[in-house]
Amino acid sequence: MVYFVTGGSRGIGAAIVLEAIAQGHEVAFTYLTGEELARVVCEKARALRPELRCRAYRLDVRDAAAVEKVADQVLGDFDQVDVVVNNAAFNRDNLAVSMSDEEWHDVIAANLHGPFYVCRAFLTSMLANRFGRIINISSVSATGATGQVNYAAAKAGLQGLTCSLAKEYGPKGITANLVMPGYFETEMTRATMSAENQFFWNKYCPARRVGQVEELAKVVCFLGSEGSSYVNGASIPVTGGLDYAP
Repeated sequence: MVYFVTGGSRGIGAAIVLEAIAQGHEVAFTYLTGEELARVVCEKARALRPELRCRAYRLDVRDAAAVEKVADQVLGDFDQVDVVVNNAAFNRDNLAVSMSDEEWHDVIAANLHGPFYVCRAFLTSMLANRFGRIINISSVSATGATGQVNYAAAKAGLQGLTCSLAKEYGPKGITANLVMPGYFETEMTRATMSAENQFFWNKYCPARRVGQVEELAKVVCFLGSEGSSYVNGASIPVTGGLDYAP
């Protein structure tokens, strides 16, 4: 199968790219600014499975026209895309009373508009093949998180998007599911998660630790497999047992 992963140059996205390659799939992934990181991911993919293609494409998912252009390029390069993983994410944290219009709109655009644009761009191809797997990466913040009203709203919106796609296209062999990660140590969480929130997670999470991105990648790749064909419209927490943020 062929995977398309947004935000695949680092963190969770890079782990998904490499897990898909390790499982024998070809991968197209996107990056926004990390061109060198994307090159490194491609090199790691070639080291794992040199016979499989792994290509990186620069994309700002907030730009609907750019999404359509990159989707056409990917379909031209790979002929088809079987699994779409909407992973690209963007934070601009602030308290609601202080949040600017720009902070609100940028985060909603990246985390909600972008996944919709990506799904729309590949649905026609999936419908022609009567097969597809759509996996949207949400967050435990979807139920609310202090200082993240924009991010929480966008990630909550992904549930409505995912469940609607599941109902519309399930009869056509296309499933759509949501993955809700808890605290995974990535570049983004290291930069934005406060020391207090890190302490909260380590104290109250039943697993008593943060997640490893490789653990999340394996869940995503299961949802991308034929073995997940009866999993549709599901929201799957991958949280170590702590399903909320402070």
